[in-house]
Amino acid sequence: MKKKLAGYLLDIGAVFFRPEEPFTWASGIKSPIYCDNRLILTAPEVRTEVENAIAETVKREFPEAQALFGTSTAGIAHAAIAAHTMRLPMGYVRSKGKDHGRNNQIEGNLPEGQKVVVIEDLISTGGSVVEVVKTLREAGAEVIGIVNIFTYGMEKGKRRLKEAAVRNVSLTDFDTAVQVAFERGVIDKYGVNELNKFIEENGR
Repeated sequence: MKKKLAGYLLDIGAVFFRPEEPFTWASGIKSPIYCDNRLILTAPEVRTEVENAIAETVKREFPEAQALFGTSTAGIAHAAIAAHTMRLPMGYVRSKGKDHGRNNQIEGNLPEGQKVVVIEDLISTGGSVVEVVKTLREAGAEVIGIVNIFTYGMEKGKRRLKEAAVRNVSLTDFDTAVQVAFERGVIDKYGVNELNKFIEENGR
């Protein structure tokens, strides 16, 4: 599944490789790779494959799940579509509470003790998804896991998830995307070396 989904992301141009002119992430990290999973939503065939994969992963890895909650904003649509497929309740968590109305940070009904799986589009250093897990737990949810579409596999992210005592399952990852891109001739050996050097320098 990992190679298949990595191939789909490459097909729709969701994974960009630019070793000679690195992208700047929100964290300030300079990266030769950028994954834009928002493009999945505008590619119906790939979207169907990804959402089915999310639903099947939740069923297989977290069969006791009672609801899916997306991260704001990129995880919301994926959580909604997968939850619809599974006929489960769905909600999402804002990065902070609204400054109007009911001042909600969590949107959607969340009964005390409900078993929740968080749906995230991408994990790098893990900070944002761990905050979502914390917010849901503080509201009384039992967060049983995370399913995300793509992870860079950085040590900082793995450490944060471990400290939060939450299990993450990724549909595909950095190593697989690099492998598939090389096999397709999208990047050469120099590109592979630069990408691997980046991930090693930023904590593997």
